[in-house]
Amino acid sequence: MAAQTTTAPTDDADAAARRYRRGALLAVLAGLFSTGFTITILGNSLPRIARDLGTQPSVATWILTGQLLALAVLVPLMGKLGDTLGHRRVYLGGLALFTLMALPTALAPNIGLLIVFRVLGAAGGAATNPTSMAIVMHNFEGRDRSRALGWWQLVGAGAPVIGLVVGGPVVDGIGWRWIFVGQAVISLAAFAVAAIVLRETPRRAAGRFDVGGAASLAAAVVCLLLGMQLLRTLGFDPLTGALLAAAPVLFVVFVRVEARADDPLLPLVFFRARNFTASLVAQFGGNFAYMGSFIITPLLVQQRFGFSTAQSGLAMALRPLTFSIVAPLAGYLAGRVGDRRLATLGLALIALGMAGFVIAATEHRIAFVFVGLAGAGIGMGTASPSLLSAVGNAVDQDRLGTANAAQAMVAQLGVVVGMGLMSTVQAAGSGNRGFAAAYVCALVLASCGALGASSLRETQRRPDAVVTR
Repeated sequence: MAAQTTTAPTDDADAAARRYRRGALLAVLAGLFSTGFTITILGNSLPRIARDLGTQPSVATWILTGQLLALAVLVPLMGKLGDTLGHRRVYLGGLALFTLMALPTALAPNIGLLIVFRVLGAAGGAATNPTSMAIVMHNFEGRDRSRALGWWQLVGAGAPVIGLVVGGPVVDGIGWRWIFVGQAVISLAAFAVAAIVLRETPRRAAGRFDVGGAASLAAAVVCLLLGMQLLRTLGFDPLTGALLAAAPVLFVVFVRVEARADDPLLPLVFFRARNFTASLVAQFGGNFAYMGSFIITPLLVQQRFGFSTAQSGLAMALRPLTFSIVAPLAGYLAGRVGDRRLATLGLALIALGMAGFVIAATEHRIAFVFVGLAGAGIGMGTASPSLLSAVGNAVDQDRLGTANAAQAMVAQLGVVVGMGLMSTVQAAGSGNRGFAAAYVCALVLASCGALGASSLRETQRRPDAVVTR
C-alpha cells in the first residue's frame, strides 16, 4: 500500500510534465507558423507591390533583403539575451513586436514605410527563432528532442507552402495587404497562447555585455549580405567590391574580440566540440544548395522549359512539401538510426538533387528538374532535425539560446551566399551553361556539407560531449 501512495504522485507529476511539454511545443510551433508563412507569397507578390506603390521591382526586393539583414544581425544577440534574461521573456517580446508591426505593414502608404515596418517586424522574428528552439530543447532530451525538432522543422518548412497555396488566391482576389492583416490576427493568437502556456527557462548569470563582439559581427554580416545583394542587382562595382572585401576582415576582428571577451557573444570554446562545428559546416553547405537553387530553378523552368509563372510556382512547392513531410519522420528515426547517418544521408540527397539539376540544364530533361526538387526537399528534411539536435547536445543547457542563434546565423549566411553566388554565376553564363555552372557550385557545397555531417559523433548528451564553458 505504501508503494502505491508514493508512486501515484510521481505518475501524476510525469503526466503533468508530458502535458506541459506537448503544450509548450504547440505554443512555439504556432509562433513559428505565424512569423514564417508569408515569406513565399511575399516574394511572389513583389512585382504587384512595386506596381501598387509606384516603385521599381528592384526597390521592392529590399522588403526581403532588409528582413534577411535584420535576421542575420540580430539572431545572435537575441540568442544571448534568451540565455541571460530567459527564453520565454525574449520569445514573447519578439513575438509581440512582430505582431505590432504586422498591421502597420498592411497599411503602409509607400515603399519606404513598408520596408521599415517589415524590418522592424523581422527584428521581432529574430527573437522568436533561437528562443523557440531553445524552449523545445530545454523541454525535450535524447530521442524526444530529435522528434520535437522534426515537428519544429515541419512547421518551419510547411508554413511557407501553406502561405503560397492560401495566399495566392487572397492576393489575386482582394490584394496583398490582406496577407499582413491575416498575419496580425494569427500572430496575436499565437502570442496569447504562448503567454498562457509557456514557463520561463533557467537563466545564466548575466556578465558584461559584449559590445565589441556584437558591433564587429553586425558590421561583418551587413557587409557580406549587402555586398551579395548588390552583386545580384548591380553586378561587380567598387562599392560591391569594398563591401565583400571588408566582410572577411571584420569576421577576423570579431574572432579576435571574442577571444578576449569575458562573456563573449559567441563563445569560441563551442568550436572545440566536434558536433557543433560539424553541424554548422553541414548546415552552411546544405542551405547554400537548397536556397541558392530555389532562386534560379524557377528561371530554369520558365526560360528553358516554357513554364508559366503559376506553373513554376506549383512545381517549386514540391521542395518545401517534401521537406515538411520528411522532417518529422526523420526526427522519429534519429533515435534509432543515429544523427550522423541521417545527416550524412540528407546532405548526400541534396547533392544528388543538385546533380539532377545539372542534367536537367545540360540535357534539357524536365524529369530531372523534379529529381532535383525532390532530392533537395527530402535531403534537407532528413538532415535538419539531426543537425539541430547535434548542436543542442554539444553545449550546456544554459547556453542553448547562444548555440541555436549561432547555427541560425550560419544557416542564414548559407542561404544568402548561396542565393547571391548562384544567381550571379547563372547570370554570367550563357543559356544552359550558366544554369549548369551555378548548380555545380551547389553540388560542391552540398558535398562539403555531407563531409561535415559524416564527422558527427553519435551522442545522446554524453557528459564528455558537452561544452560547459
